[in-house]
Amino acid sequence: MSEESSGDLARTRELVLRHGWNATAYQILNPRIAHWFHPLVDAVVGYVEAPGRLVAAGDPVAPREALGVVARSFEDQALRTGRKVCWFAASEELARVHRMQGASTAVPIGEQPVWQPAGWAQKIRHHRSLRAQLHRARNKGVVVSEWPAARATHHRDLEQCLGQWLATRPFPTMHFLVEPETLGRVLDRRVFVAEAGGTPVAFLVASPVPMRRGWLIEQIIRSARTPNGSAELLVDHAIGCFASEGYEHATLGLAPLARHAHGGPAPALWLEGVLRWLRAHGERFYHFRGIDFFKSKFQPDAWEPVFAVSNERAFSVRTLYAIGWAFSGGTPFRSMTLAFARAFRQEIAWLGAPRASHPRLEPLGLLTPRAASPRR
Repeated sequence: MSEESSGDLARTRELVLRHGWNATAYQILNPRIAHWFHPLVDAVVGYVEAPGRLVAAGDPVAPREALGVVARSFEDQALRTGRKVCWFAASEELARVHRMQGASTAVPIGEQPVWQPAGWAQKIRHHRSLRAQLHRARNKGVVVSEWPAARATHHRDLEQCLGQWLATRPFPTMHFLVEPETLGRVLDRRVFVAEAGGTPVAFLVASPVPMRRGWLIEQIIRSARTPNGSAELLVDHAIGCFASEGYEHATLGLAPLARHAHGGPAPALWLEGVLRWLRAHGERFYHFRGIDFFKSKFQPDAWEPVFAVSNERAFSVRTLYAIGWAFSGGTPFRSMTLAFARAFRQEIAWLGAPRASHPRLEPLGLLTPRAASPRR
């Protein structure tokens, strides 16, 4: 197990393009993710080291029939160095393989919406409020086009949009599967840009899901001057392109804590308590309901469960801490302290201001636009 090298990156990319099935597969090419290669099978695992744990990014990238073999080999290698493994954003298939082994636990962490792009236009035609959002953006002069990778890479205007978006985050910049710095490593990704008056005001980044002949929309970034409806226009344009090119799968990625179609095994009582608290009180830092609502309004064809799988009999506090470590790039307590301090400063600034004028924080982590929650 070693840090990334240019040779490892090229080999990882080749394996992802050959075997990538999980929506997160291409994201193991993100900076700060290390790679482990199976000695006998054409397979790779992307992971981050945390205290006592290796946190893997999704499933192993491997032939589907070798998924369990590769996962066990990686876990055995980790155990030789005294560490457990957590597969974060794992598929239902990997969760099932581990349940059969009996010495692992799988916890549902949310669901991801999926579409067949061929049916996309029909959905839009029958969705009045979505059509209104698209018209709103077009009436403001917003035009979407796809930029070649060479143009999008480190483009100043796009990086300015990203900088403005990151400035609205309550937490310090997160990494791992929510890495914002993709413009320096576009490679096989596709970048769709919304412009108003010739100036970029928002952009969308999609990464390939090769074995499903599809795409993950992993980022939707808005600047401070993005007209309403621009995010919807970006999604509509991107999936419309996928449909015209014959692709069969599209997803907006994980909606954390979403529960649309999957009951799943009940987590431990302490963990269920944590998840309930996050649903009830975590909106201050992560707009769970807004993300879910934004993705739901495009009327997915299906919702697929997403898991955190750990090779321990019961999901532990140490594993939860390791996941926080992977995303924050170090101790998660520092990120939480800075976020609470920032939130406190905002609350002080809002004192005395009319409630309607309070800005709503955009969702943390998953790179998606601000989205209104459904009316109650």
